[in-house]
Amino acid sequence: MSTSSLFRPSVSLFTLLTLVVLCLLAAFIDLPHPSAPAGSLNAADVAWMLTATAFVLIMTPGLSFFYGGMVRPKNVISTMLQSFVALGVISLVFYFVGFSLAYGDSWHGLIGNPFTFIMLRNVGTAPNAAFAAGIPFILYFAFQLKFAIITPALITGSFAERVRFKGYLAFMVLFTLFIYCPLAHWTWHPEGFLRQWGVLDFAGGTVVHISAGIAALAGAMVLGRRNAHVRKSSFSTPNVPFVLLGTGLLWFGWFGFNAGSALGANELAATSFVNTNLASAAALVAWLLVEVARGAKPTAVGACTGAVVGLVAITPAAGYVTYGQSLLIGVVGALVSHTAVHWQNSRTTIDDTLDVFPCHGLGGIVGMLLTGVFADKVGLVYGSFTTFGYHVLGLLIVVAYSFVGAWILLKITDRFFALRVKSAEEELGLDLSQHEESTYHVDEEFEQTFRPELQPTSV
Repeated sequence: MSTSSLFRPSVSLFTLLTLVVLCLLAAFIDLPHPSAPAGSLNAADVAWMLTATAFVLIMTPGLSFFYGGMVRPKNVISTMLQSFVALGVISLVFYFVGFSLAYGDSWHGLIGNPFTFIMLRNVGTAPNAAFAAGIPFILYFAFQLKFAIITPALITGSFAERVRFKGYLAFMVLFTLFIYCPLAHWTWHPEGFLRQWGVLDFAGGTVVHISAGIAALAGAMVLGRRNAHVRKSSFSTPNVPFVLLGTGLLWFGWFGFNAGSALGANELAATSFVNTNLASAAALVAWLLVEVARGAKPTAVGACTGAVVGLVAITPAAGYVTYGQSLLIGVVGALVSHTAVHWQNSRTTIDDTLDVFPCHGLGGIVGMLLTGVFADKVGLVYGSFTTFGYHVLGLLIVVAYSFVGAWILLKITDRFFALRVKSAEEELGLDLSQHEESTYHVDEEFEQTFRPELQPTSV
């Protein structure tokens, strides 16, 4: 078996042994996990947050269907797996050190102490008043974990159909540790410097969508264009039902994503729940109307893309704006993203396969800026420039950090693991070349190219 596109056995064995050692340490080291005192938990809040956490979890499989439905049939499995594998890899990373980097004792508002909550040390069923007073701290960890999982999965749409699996795994870990965790600390930790400035990000417009969208742009640039993109060969979306299913799961899960960020069963959760639906609905309709206005037919993929853009745009604002403002945010997000998609694909050579930057990056930017405009009592429309000004400054910092950081991490990953598959592997498809799996029959071309040991030898 060729090891050019798969893991070398020695590297895999070393990684496996490292994981076994870490798990043994976790199993036998006696770390404190404080228990909840009697009467310290709010049962309704716990029930809702358990539900919301499960909602957010389903978003990652939903994303895999959404992305998987828009790539060529020979790359469906690999594209979907890139989302699914994050469920495992990032769960381990966040357990061992990621959660502590994001929410541990703050170092100058920039990063958490990696030892504060290492391997969930001091994380138990007792609430932590600094983060969520009425629920177990371990439930807060579980909820935040699901955000960490989906963020690198979002990036994969930009370099779909040409990324080497082992390279992607390495980049995903590095991105989580060096970009996602610091951004989460800046924005959501009580002592994070963006939070201290008054920058508002209700559920992850900055931490999740802007970071992923900007990193996606860097990824598309570093990996370069697909062979098919260079040839300007086009194809119709092969599995629209997958796209529709993925969108439905994402929309469903987003209620946990946004309404769960109220961290309790309360009025804020109800408001953000409705705002989430209204913004997505408005963006869906706006996207279809733009398609028709441009002389095209209304498409299912367009409706799905618009709905997701609306969900992205409302995410930072969901708990801070009125119902009518959420509608406007959805429409503006759809108009900006649709224009950017058309411009990127017609005026540039950037090969962002599934338009992650225009939809998630710019959608998140629209949401962050409009949060500064409309946020209740502190937004620009209420006569306060301070919040909006810090949002603009924070946006510049986050965009620069995400792009430069992702670019460096991509280059490092490419140096040691090789991010781009070989041309022959790309032409064959990543399902076969990276995973030896396929949704269709394994043909002779694969056997001759990648399994030469099975070919008869001449006598």
